[in-house]
Parts: sequence; C-alpha cells; structure tokens
Amino acid sequence: MERVWLKSYAEGVAHDIVPFEQKNLAALFDETCQKYADNTAFINMGSELSFREIHKLSEEFAGFLQNHIGLKPGDRIALQMPNVLQFPIALFGALKAGLTVVNTNPLYTEREMEHQFNDSGAKAIVILSNFASKLEEIIDKTQIETVVVTQLGDMLGFPKSLLVNTVVKHVKKMVPKYNLPNAYSFHQALNIGADKPFTHVNIDSEDLAFLQYTGGTTGVSKGAMLTHDNILKNCKQIKEFMMVMLKEQEEMIVTALPLYHIFSLTANFLNIFTFGGTNLLITNPKDIKGFIKTLSKYDYTIMTGVNTLYNALMNHPDFNNLEFSKLKVSIAGGMALQSSVCEEWKKRTNSLIIEGYGLTECSPVVIVNPLDGNDRVGSIGIPVPSTHIKLIDDDGNEVSKAGEPGELCAKGPQVMKGYWQRPDETSAVLDKDGWLKTGDIASFSEDGFFKIVDRKKDMILVSGFNVYPNEVEDVVCQMPEVLECAAIGVPNDHSGEVVKIFVVKKNKSLTEEQIKAYCKENLTGYKRPQEIEFRDELPKTNVGKILRRALKE
Repeated sequence: MERVWLKSYAEGVAHDIVPFEQKNLAALFDETCQKYADNTAFINMGSELSFREIHKLSEEFAGFLQNHIGLKPGDRIALQMPNVLQFPIALFGALKAGLTVVNTNPLYTEREMEHQFNDSGAKAIVILSNFASKLEEIIDKTQIETVVVTQLGDMLGFPKSLLVNTVVKHVKKMVPKYNLPNAYSFHQALNIGADKPFTHVNIDSEDLAFLQYTGGTTGVSKGAMLTHDNILKNCKQIKEFMMVMLKEQEEMIVTALPLYHIFSLTANFLNIFTFGGTNLLITNPKDIKGFIKTLSKYDYTIMTGVNTLYNALMNHPDFNNLEFSKLKVSIAGGMALQSSVCEEWKKRTNSLIIEGYGLTECSPVVIVNPLDGNDRVGSIGIPVPSTHIKLIDDDGNEVSKAGEPGELCAKGPQVMKGYWQRPDETSAVLDKDGWLKTGDIASFSEDGFFKIVDRKKDMILVSGFNVYPNEVEDVVCQMPEVLECAAIGVPNDHSGEVVKIFVVKKNKSLTEEQIKAYCKENLTGYKRPQEIEFRDELPKTNVGKILRRALKE
C-alpha cells in the first residue's frame, strides 16, 4: 500500500521522523522551558505565563503531589478543567511526578464521572469549582483521596483573579454550593509544594502519560493507554510535517478546543510548546462575541477548530472587524470540513485551511493534508511521517484499487498501547503486528490522498465529539417506562450530526419531554437525544440484535 503515495514521499511531504532526544515528556518540558525561558508560553484572559514561570509553578505542583500527598509514579490523577492557566501547570506537574493524567470533560454528569474515576483508579483530582458539586455527589463511590479545587481566575494575578472569581461565583452564580471539607485550593497546593521541593523521578518512554477516555462499539467508555513515547512521537510527526511553514519562537496558536480533548492536547498544547510558541487559551469558545474580542487583541499565526466553530465565527457580525494578516494556516479536525465553510474561511481570512484525520487511539494525528496551498476539500490528506496506512475489506484482504472503499488501518509509533484493563477490546482492534483498525471506511485517490467515506462503527459524531449509541441506549433504557430503544446519528447543519433515538414504550404515558429531562440528568449535552421517535417495535436480526443501520436507512 505504501507505493500509493510514493510520489508524496519522494517530494519530501512524508518521511520517517527523527525522534526527540528526550525519552519522556517531563524531560522535553524541562529542556523546552530552559531553551525558551523568557518567551510567553500561555495566555488566558489577558494574563500570561512564560516558559520559566510555567516550569517553576509545575515543579511546585509536582512537589505537592509527590511529597505532601504521597502519590507515586504510575498513580492516576484526574484533571477536570476548561482551558485555563491551571491546566498546563497541573498537567506538567503531574507528568514530572511520573503520574498518569486522566483528562476528564468538565461537562460530564455524575454518572459519567463516577465511571471514569473508578475505571481509571484515579487517586487525586484537580477540578474547577464550577463542577465541584458534582464531585461531592460521587466521591465516596470512588478511590479519590485528594481533591484540589481551583477557581476560574486563580492564576490571573491580583486584582484580576479576585474580580473574576467574585463575578463568577456571586454575580453570575456559576458555582453551585458544594461541600468538600478536605479539599485543597490550587494556591494552597502550590504553596505547600514550594516548601517541599520536587525530586526528579525516572520515567521510561513506555510509561503511561495519559489515560485518554474514548468510547467503542460496546458503548463502554475506555481509557486509551498513551505512553510518553506515543505522545512524543506524534508531536514530532506533527512538527516535521508542519516545519515547512512554522518557525520556532514565532508562532501563536489559538487554542479554543478544550485541552482535555486529544486533538487540542497534542496538536495545540504540546506541539506548539515544543516550538517555543504561545498557546492562546480560550476558556469559553461558545461565547463567540467574547472569543472574537480576544482574537482582535493578538497576532495569532495558527488556529485549530472543528467545522462548527469556524462556521459560528463567520456568522457573527463582529468577525468582519478581525484582521488576519499574520494567520498562516487553520486546521480542521474532529468532524468533516464542509466545502462551503472551507471556501468562505479562505475567502474571508485570505489564508490556508486544511483538514486532517486522527483518533484518540493514535495520539491522535494519523493523516493530514500538506501545507502546499492546494485546495483538497473532502480529502483528509496523506499519512504523517513514520505512519503506514492500509485499507482492508470485510474479509481482511487489503484493498489495492484507487477509489475502492475499505476499513482504514493505521500503524505507527503514535498508536496506543491498548485499552486500560480491557485486553479483549484491545485485541479486537489492535493486532499482534501493531495494526489498529480504526472503524472508519476510507478510499484513496491515484495520487495517494485519502478521504473518509463512512464509519464502520455506529459512532455518532457531534461537533467533533464521539457519541456511542450503546451509552445513550443504556441510559434511556434505565427509565422504567422504556421497553427498548436504539440510537443513531442524523445529519445536522450546525453540529454535523445529532443523536436520534427510537423508543418502544413500556408505559404508554411516556412523553418525549420526560425522556429529554432524564437524559439531561445523566448525559453530557452533546450526547443527549435531540430527536425522539416512538415505535411499536424495532428492526432486529434473527438473533435479536437491533439493526441500527436499518433505522438509518
């Protein structure tokens, strides 16, 4: 299959990477902070942290984790925050202490949090105060022993931090009351760590850096085991692919997608960090007016986002006031980039926008379009360096004809170690030779460029986030009034897809409003059914398995 894109390799677009000299993320972090000490690493709400400052604060946090609460290398710590300055401090501190980071969506319900914390065995958590009331409800059912609660403005400096925290809590009423009596504040943790200096630990390249949770065809949320080597190699793959356009110490990337999402974590946060560049952290990208106001203040050079984000920005009247002379490239991922959005973005920003492909199990980047200025709307590009791709049919035979669809399989140093404590599910997607079955159906053109045709999995993609039908079905079927149900994805102009469920009633009095109210209590917003259809029965196979595809058709 590699022969298909030989032309691209020959032109230098793709090649084998030269790995970082460092064997773990902590070592790369230390060297990067020393090399670019006076540069600005992160900006959030108008406040900045230099590489030197982030290094100092992270070591203080590592000292707290290591010497005060006694966490050992390999222990898991959950981070449940939006894009705020506390996130990189806590993340790098945890990695330096040899811990495994469990990134957690702040919008998770109590049920989702309980599952993820118990499955990962997290012993500690750093959580934004806005979500602490949820933690209070389930913490006794988990192994979490240490809680660090941070407020939105904690790292913005006085008096801004006081003002932001006061407005968020008392004026906007965004912090529900909670009772976590033994919790530390973020500043307490840093102060304790400053008095108990951090001691360097030995971290192997194959040690786990992240348990990055994702779904599966079973609907059970699983932790993809991503090692230090996986993430380092993917950062280098992205870096070598993009160095034709990017320059060290000159880049500022707009980081609007949440850092707990693998795309933003690797492509934005860690990758640009190694360039000595700046991450402009957007805490609430749904506030389009505020987002645009922030953009107006900075000379950013790169931006990443999903189709819906680019579309929302362009549909706001204030977008016309922005200036894009410094913008080199925008990158779309997580969901298909619509041709109309692509064309409009290029026209209005006079800059390049490209599409790529990745998945949590691959750290995530696998395929991306080259930065050659060519318009390839609908194509996801060619493999990043040191990555092999093949397409297989239903019998496992390799597809060799251009235009013929097959399941996309990936092999490379960025492919996960497996699913945490789930060997059966690991073996179902990852073979002994290192080939990962992605579950996506793709085809390739004569010149070696790939496009996604369909999804083999029943996964639903809502604004770039995976929704797995079984999880939605499991929740809805817990209602005593429901006999059975099935969930599918249906097209939506705003989010790409939304969840639709088909319900067979057990109690005829059951209403659509009751189902939506129940889902609101038990599912994150993007997972909730937007469409509900009642039926007398659901189509099934001869062994009783519900035929979701028949419902889609």
